[in-house]
Order: sequence, then structure tokens, then C-alpha cells
Amino acid sequence: MNPRPPLVSAIVVSFNVRDLLVDCLRAFYACSDVPVEAVVVDNASVDGSPEMVAREFPEAKVLRLPGNVGFGRANNAGLQHAEGRFVLLLNPDVTVMPGCVGRLADFLLIRPDVGAVGPRLQRPDGSLDLAARRGFPTPTAAFYRFSGLSRLFPDSQRFNRYNLGHLPPTEPHEIDAGSAACLMVRRSAIDRVGFFDPDYFMYGEDLDLCYRLKTGGWKIFYLPTARAVHLKGASTRQESVRMLFEFHRAMWTFHYKHYAADLPAFANGLVWASIWGRWAALALRAQIAGDRRVSR
Repeated sequence: MNPRPPLVSAIVVSFNVRDLLVDCLRAFYACSDVPVEAVVVDNASVDGSPEMVAREFPEAKVLRLPGNVGFGRANNAGLQHAEGRFVLLLNPDVTVMPGCVGRLADFLLIRPDVGAVGPRLQRPDGSLDLAARRGFPTPTAAFYRFSGLSRLFPDSQRFNRYNLGHLPPTEPHEIDAGSAACLMVRRSAIDRVGFFDPDYFMYGEDLDLCYRLKTGGWKIFYLPTARAVHLKGASTRQESVRMLFEFHRAMWTFHYKHYAADLPAFANGLVWASIWGRWAALALRAQIAGDRRVSR
């Protein structure tokens, strides 16, 4: 008798994070109360990650890439091997809590209008990972964030639109975008709007995907009854200088792709200068202070 086909396919992209990957997969398999499969895409790790997965999780599919092709391209490769009706984007530094996968899947089952749903993604201290629920980074929203106004007025719908500070994190609600660290996407929606844009190497892929889902008529939701813990930054700290560059390149790529055509050249030039001026300031700070954080 053939086993039940998976309802959920988790795609996990790894890069030299073997120990975190073990914990991630153990939690995924232990806490999944629906038929699941895991597709692990390894970006040419040298720490024995693929061998560990083959040994400890023989039921998982392992795809070994010859080089580090980036987050989006690796997920695109993994999608070709995913058989589930729903695709769970799952970072190796994320641990899903009991019931998380099932609750996300149930939400998509009862809401055919929803293209993606994300859990309450939280840090180890219990605080909300702000990337779990976001508005789109319009030029105005980005200005409020990078000028510090969003921090001064964290509950303001106007000044903290990017992190949706006016909405209670304890209640489910519609959002513009979740985080690809842990986000469940309907496969039929992906088939309609496409998966990750390979123009992004790291960062921005999830915002771009969610933007295309919403313009394609799908809704995106935040579901706090589903929970996951995000350590954050385990892979990016290995190449922090490059990742800081890619973080800002992703900002410009998103803006150029979705907003630039509707703005005058002067406004686009101002956005470009603001993004790369911020990159230069943070790169200098990193050199002086040894601050290895990529996003804040």
C-alpha cells in the first residue's frame, strides 16, 4: 500500500548550519500532525549537512547543489521535488512549535482565497520577530522606518506601516507579507504567479513573492495560534559583509521592479541614494564596531 501523499512539503535551504538543521527537522517531523515531506536543498555546505540529513532523516529528500546559488534559486530547485499541496518555506534556524504546521495547513484548507499564511514567528526570548507580518516597503514606509519615526511611534498606522504596529500581534489578520523563514504557500498560487525571482540572491524574495500573490488576487494572513521560534542570522553571519550588500541590493531590486515606473527620475534617484548611502554607513560601522548584524 502506498503511503499517503504529503499535504505539506517543507523546503529547507541550508548552508553550513548542520546542528541547527538537525533541530529544525526533528521539530518539523515531531510536530507535524498532517502528512508531510521535507526537501532539504544544500548550498554546497562543507560541514557535513547533507550526509547528516541522509543518515538521521532518511525519509527526507536531499538536493545537493554544486555551489551557493542563493536562497531564492535554491528554493526554486527544491520546488521541483516538492509534491505537497502546500509548500512550507522553512529556514534551518527555525523550530516549529507543536501544532504549527497543522494549523497553517488547516487555515489554507478552509480559506481558498488565501495564497499564503505565516505563524507568529518569535525570537528565543518570546518577542515577536517583526518580519512575521509586514506591509510592503513603499518609499514612504521605508523613509519612516529608516528615519526612526517607526520606532518613535510603534503603534502608528502611518509611521509604522511596514511592521504593522497598529495591529495586535495576538490576533489573526491580513498582511501584505510574511517571512520566508516560515511561511506556508499554496502550490496552486505559486503555479499561477511564479515562485522566487532569481534576481534576488538573499533577502527580498519573500516580499516580492507576496507582492505578486496579492496582485494576483490572493490574500496573505498572519496566524498567531501557529508558533515558531527563529534564531535568525545563522547563515548570513558567515558572510556578513556580502549579506549586508545583498540586503540593500534587494531593497533597490524590489523598488525598481514594483515602484520605479510610477515615480519621476528624481524620486528614484533619491531612493537609490538613500539605500546605498545607508549601506555605506552600516558597512563603515561594521568595520569600526565589528557589528555583524545584517538587518535590524
